[in-house]
Amino acid sequence: MTTTNRHKILNDPIYGFVTLRHPFTLQLLDHPYVQRLRRISQLGLSHLVYPGAVHNRFHHAVGSMFLMQQAIDSLRSKGTIISTEEDEAVCYAILLHDMGHGPFSHALEHSIVKGVHHEDISTMIMDRLNKEFDGKLSLAIKIFKNEYSKKFLHQLVSSQLDMDRLDYLARDSFYSGVTEGKVGSERIIKMLSVSQDQLVVEEKGIYSIEKFIVARRLMYWQVYLHRTVLSAEHMLTLVLRRAKYLSKKGVELFSTPALSQFLKNDYDKHSFESNPDILNWFCELDDSDIYSAMKTWRHNDDKVLSSLSSRLLDRNLFRIELRSEPFTDAEVEERIQAVVSSMNITHEEATYFVSNDTITNVAYSENGIQIMYKNGDLKDFAEANDHLSLEHLTRPVIKSFLCYPKDIPAPSW
Repeated sequence: MTTTNRHKILNDPIYGFVTLRHPFTLQLLDHPYVQRLRRISQLGLSHLVYPGAVHNRFHHAVGSMFLMQQAIDSLRSKGTIISTEEDEAVCYAILLHDMGHGPFSHALEHSIVKGVHHEDISTMIMDRLNKEFDGKLSLAIKIFKNEYSKKFLHQLVSSQLDMDRLDYLARDSFYSGVTEGKVGSERIIKMLSVSQDQLVVEEKGIYSIEKFIVARRLMYWQVYLHRTVLSAEHMLTLVLRRAKYLSKKGVELFSTPALSQFLKNDYDKHSFESNPDILNWFCELDDSDIYSAMKTWRHNDDKVLSSLSSRLLDRNLFRIELRSEPFTDAEVEERIQAVVSSMNITHEEATYFVSNDTITNVAYSENGIQIMYKNGDLKDFAEANDHLSLEHLTRPVIKSFLCYPKDIPAPSW
């Protein structure tokens, strides 16, 4: 992609031709920080279940920006005043909204760096780019941080009905082949309006919103929280946990220079703010750092690290038990003891082969999407909808899971 592309057009498998209508967009896309998104998978390890789900964060960033351009045009056609500067800024904000993701996206969000949300790192990267480009992203950052006077612009970037969600549902559905996630993003965008400085949906779009919410719930259960995906991604966190443990003990492990920094040190938000080099190292990390390390770690003398790395690379994934009630300490301990006996390792080492946690799925939170009636009245979608009972969509569904190797004896419970 170069600036000699006078038409400024990309070809997207979801939307077809995507026109980049703001010239500065090309400079952003060509920046190494943005190009890095090509090397970060959108769906972590979901491709181990859905082979086609190999798309990346760059695809999603461009797609979200395309939908933002459509939304701006639709709102303008209804009389909403959006200046050229605001148009550019909100497009830049959505283009850069996921810059703070680390390798494998959400899968390692709290393993590489603990206690720092990817949106915080996105803001740091945007601030860095803003300095580099002489303040061209100042308004985009205000919109992203919800500090700009027109609040509906931030809602287009981050809300329960933003361009981020509309794109990732359509894109993840397409690449995974899970058709239940397909939504009518074009119709939803056409139904958007602005009232009292908030993003609303016209009354006739209520059933499109219903479909959107149901599709999101189904995608969480069938893709994002699929039991095998959970198993694989928790195995990945265990690999990193063991590698960090060994590195802090002084064991020299193969890793790229950037990954080595995060294996040997624990960085928090203050660390990023006080030491600019940490953000530089983070922006050098992508999926390939982890894959290249695991390909070497599988031959490491440490039995835990080598076994976990080999299992994950060869898709020899842990068995996973899912249920509504929490697993007891006794049940978890029984699995650990089974691993100790089967693999002839210590109790401490066996804890790396048993993972116990919970998952939560909430399809919709009240006061998230406003429906606007013909007389101008506004109602929350949960109240306005007279067709679908939203009780099961607004109530959090919490499930507990327990992962352990398939080659150990079955549990006694």
